[in-house]
Amino acid sequence: MQIEKCSDWTHDHRFHTSNEAAEQSTRVVMWITAVTMLIEIGAGWWFNSMALLADGWHMSSHAVAIGLSAFAYATARRYANDPRFAFGTWKVEILGGFASAIFLLGVAAMMVIGSAERLISPQAIQYKEAIIIAVLGLIVNVACAFILGKAHHHDHVHLHDHSHGQSHDEHHHDLNLKSAYVHVIADAATSVLAIAALFGGWFFGWAWLDPLMGIMGAVLVAVWAKGLIVDTGKVLLDREMDHPVVDEIRDVVENRDDAGGTRVTDLHVWRVGAQVYSCAMTVVTQDRLLTTNEVRKRLSVHEEIVHATIELHYTQA
Repeated sequence: MQIEKCSDWTHDHRFHTSNEAAEQSTRVVMWITAVTMLIEIGAGWWFNSMALLADGWHMSSHAVAIGLSAFAYATARRYANDPRFAFGTWKVEILGGFASAIFLLGVAAMMVIGSAERLISPQAIQYKEAIIIAVLGLIVNVACAFILGKAHHHDHVHLHDHSHGQSHDEHHHDLNLKSAYVHVIADAATSVLAIAALFGGWFFGWAWLDPLMGIMGAVLVAVWAKGLIVDTGKVLLDREMDHPVVDEIRDVVENRDDAGGTRVTDLHVWRVGAQVYSCAMTVVTQDRLLTTNEVRKRLSVHEEIVHATIELHYTQA
């Protein structure tokens, strides 16, 4: 048995260059969120609204988490050419998204605790003033969602342009940007719940509705956080072996008329960018004319494979 090994590395800006539009938009939203957070917390305390306080504290964690997203972009860009990062710094952004999701779970827990306290010990609320502040928070959230939405659209178009119509990669958008966007949407949702609770208490005297909406908002936030943790966790743990690209790699290497019994006996695929992958494989064949360069040529039909380590074993016919 003879063994031939070969590894290659294709430099590609998609490993380490952050989406500038996303980074700038995230930074702008961070400052807008921070200012609105201070207004809502102060107003919630002054007007004695648990829903408004929950929304304000919720927004405070979002300010920190969105700031973390902005920091992740800056860090990834700063260390983009650092040779210590074997496959670039893209996963710094994924780590930022994962940390933001953890923040969301913390916020949900705080909202539940605070709302439960108000259910047990109700307090008088200045509904009219609280509603004004809650509406202001909702307007700000909608504006921030619009800002991040534009950046998300830019990111989606950018990835689609590079995918050359490969539909299975179109959904691999920027998870760091998605985390910031989820925070803003969660803020908007809790603002809507706060407004509904305040109106219910003001017109119908349903004081219990204020903390109840706080609990409902917490459940909604927790659900979104779970989804974000799953998405980012898959990338951080390199759980990619159920991705369609894995079967496509096997197909182009094995399914040839002149394959000579060629088969992939060991294959590992992991993501190194928003839509690009590395792979390491062991190929066993009876075809003495098959070389690692030929295997690499077969893989080249999939442009998302940018780094391949190939171990080729020749067996007797």
